Amino acid sequence: MIVTLTANPSLDRTIVLDRPLRPGDVQSASSSREDAGGKGINVARVVAAAGLDTLAVLPLAEDDPFDATLRAAALDARRVPVGGRVRANLTITDPSGVTTKLNLPGAELSGADSAAVIRAVVEASAGARWLVLAGSLPPGAGADFYVEVIAAVRDALGDRAPLIAVDTSGPALAAVVDAGRPDLIKPNDDELAELAGRALPAGDLAAAVVEVARGLVPERVGAALVTLGAQGAVLVTADGAWSATPPAIRVVSTVGAGDSSLAGYVIADQGGAGPDERLRTAVRYGSAAASLPGTQAPTPADLPAGDVVVHRISPHV
Repeated sequence: MIVTLTANPSLDRTIVLDRPLRPGDVQSASSSREDAGGKGINVARVVAAAGLDTLAVLPLAEDDPFDATLRAAALDARRVPVGGRVRANLTITDPSGVTTKLNLPGAELSGADSAAVIRAVVEASAGARWLVLAGSLPPGAGADFYVEVIAAVRDALGDRAPLIAVDTSGPALAAVVDAGRPDLIKPNDDELAELAGRALPAGDLAAAVVEVARGLVPERVGAALVTLGAQGAVLVTADGAWSATPPAIRVVSTVGAGDSSLAGYVIADQGGAGPDERLRTAVRYGSAAASLPGTQAPTPADLPAGDVVVHRISPHV
């Protein structure tokens, strides 16, 4: 079982243009779609499409229209009743794959709402292999919310606690790295640079990422999966570091590609894969997501046929 938490779910509206976006102008769209989104939900949809057991935990008011879209996704979900409504995010893509995204802040979580979400995550995590905490935090949830979730799960389940992956950014990621000791973090290169408080050196991006990630792994996090967009991804563990180059694809929308990469990683881990194959599968799933419109969850049938080349960057440290 792979459990996900989406503390700030979203209705993802995607508009596809047949020409580049012209700010301030009136344009016609060629198509549009709506998906149940939020990073944790995206991860769960990919995992479910791969045929693995998954459970998505999210705050959701009983009368929220978002529930209809969530049910259409046929995803096993645990809804925690809260006040407020799920936000709507808008994505605009053009024929070259350039993506413009507008994200709303989401409904505020009260202290009681936050406590109820944490209790639901603890209950759902019993017997799970992975717990994925993914996405931004809604108003009302402090930057240390994910740290509180991790502590509650580990305090309640002890040695039976699942491995914990975190995919977030900014103060929430800094708090997790400072006090949460997750088993895996999945920033992109910009988020890693923000976390480190310095720009990544120009030149060999993969080597620069390894240098920064080595300051975190394994002292503060178990491993770091760092996505690099069109340049692939890097995995840093206590035993070494690897880089992977993606296959050639036609980019349609990059929204959700990082989420699919994380899903690919835990899918491979669930199958007992080693670090190089976990990274290869992560890049393959991220590439598949980038080739699909909107925030569609790639299935195994969508995975690109091209080779994902993995290189070991450094030996055991």
